[in-house]
Amino acid sequence: MNPKERDQLIDDLLEGRLEESDFLRLEAEFCVDPEARQAYFNRVALTQALVEEAGRPKEKTEARRRPSLRVVPRAWAALAAAFALLLGATGMWWQGRHAAEALASDAELKASGFGVLIDQVDAHWSVAELGEGTVIPPGRLELESGVVHVELFSGVSLVLEGPAEFEILSAMEIDLPRGRMRARVPETAHGFRVRTASGEVVDLGTEFALASSENGAEVQVLEGEIEWHPGSGEKRLMRQGDSLRSANGAGSEKTSDLSGISGLEEFRKRHDADRDERRLAWTGRCLQLQEDPRLVAHYRLSTENSSRLVPNLASGPDRPGPGAVVAALPSEDRWGRPGESLDFSPTGSRVRVHVPGVHTSLTLIAWARINSLDRLFNSLFLTDGHEVGAPHWQILNDGRLFFSVKKYGSGERVPDKHAFYSPSVWDPSRSGQWMQLAVVYDVPNRSVTQYRDGEIVSHEAIPDDYLVEEVRLGNASIGNWSEPVYRQDPEFVVRNLNGALDEFLIFSAALSDEEIREFHEIGQP
Repeated sequence: MNPKERDQLIDDLLEGRLEESDFLRLEAEFCVDPEARQAYFNRVALTQALVEEAGRPKEKTEARRRPSLRVVPRAWAALAAAFALLLGATGMWWQGRHAAEALASDAELKASGFGVLIDQVDAHWSVAELGEGTVIPPGRLELESGVVHVELFSGVSLVLEGPAEFEILSAMEIDLPRGRMRARVPETAHGFRVRTASGEVVDLGTEFALASSENGAEVQVLEGEIEWHPGSGEKRLMRQGDSLRSANGAGSEKTSDLSGISGLEEFRKRHDADRDERRLAWTGRCLQLQEDPRLVAHYRLSTENSSRLVPNLASGPDRPGPGAVVAALPSEDRWGRPGESLDFSPTGSRVRVHVPGVHTSLTLIAWARINSLDRLFNSLFLTDGHEVGAPHWQILNDGRLFFSVKKYGSGERVPDKHAFYSPSVWDPSRSGQWMQLAVVYDVPNRSVTQYRDGEIVSHEAIPDDYLVEEVRLGNASIGNWSEPVYRQDPEFVVRNLNGALDEFLIFSAALSDEEIREFHEIGQP
């Protein structure tokens, strides 16, 4: 942040027109940059002087000297205290303004859709790939191939086979012009409807299969009852075992057996087999990685037996030892295996590691499942005390990735590092979903690149004055910050990640875009 931009943000803050994202940037700048704090003090002093001057009688102002903006040492302590109070006040102002706006508009956090994509196998979508756990967006969707499991907010479970074209109209209605589908409908969702070109199915409970195309529809009741409403003619009650083929509204008893359309049990078996195959492929890739001389550490974040240690899968005599688990709890990993990841949600959770050596470039890769970002800084990997040459990698509460490598020691220069921000990579709609995060600190090319799920989300040149050619990690924490761990004061900032990690990789080199993308493609569940 340059001085001109900083001063403008301070003015906006004092005048009450600062946007939330800019408030977070400015707050972070105050925390690390004494020059920014000095600029704030001067702006506060100027504002106060102008307010006082404006309140004086007009005839006396001409004879008075202009107020000095210099903060004399005597007043420094008082103004520093005022700064702390004002910063707290601005935070309360921001929260209060935000809360007032929410109350005034009756606004709450909102999402759009009527159901969630639970699982998918070999799924390819025509427009954009949808991730597991995603709220299904409104509008027409085209599943080119594969099988997906969707749960509507009414409780209806749908398994759709591609190629299929569909639109979820509400939690109780879906339009299926083309495709094969199996629906299980609970008692709370009786009356669920499916539209086709030939007519509508109205479910009365519990399970049916449907094949739809522009030439007609076939429906079979697997359990319970449905009503068939043709495009023309009278509705028909169908019970378990009944089937019907309809073309242009005309019904016929002859139909193919639709019980072969995947149900939840069949889908689960297929999904588990596919996931096991992908996990084995990733395990094979990890075995190859062990021979990669660039790999410093590959922490598999699960505790073995009761040791509360996480193994380092990297090979070589100079590789770091295992990490020590503190407070974090076993959780399900991205492959669905219980106890094979660590949940860092309990306060104080972390994995303590020691990574020796000097690194001319650095790549960090993590598989993360975030529940919420409920604090200003949410740790991914932070070195103790943040010494010169040491990196910090975390997520701000607005979902932006934040990376830095400290360049200058205390008192040498301010700011002492350059902060690299990404656009937001997380919002509440992604809560509970696994994603791959990565950052590459590339010294030869003087750049920092950050990634989500194998794709670049930010790329920025390292300013010449802030290039660190020797990166040092030393003692560090995964999922938290020890600030440092040897402090005597019992109070500490809360930066533990509210979520889980199941793998964390450190390379003493700058990996390419293609390598990051490959790790995601092979490693995604």
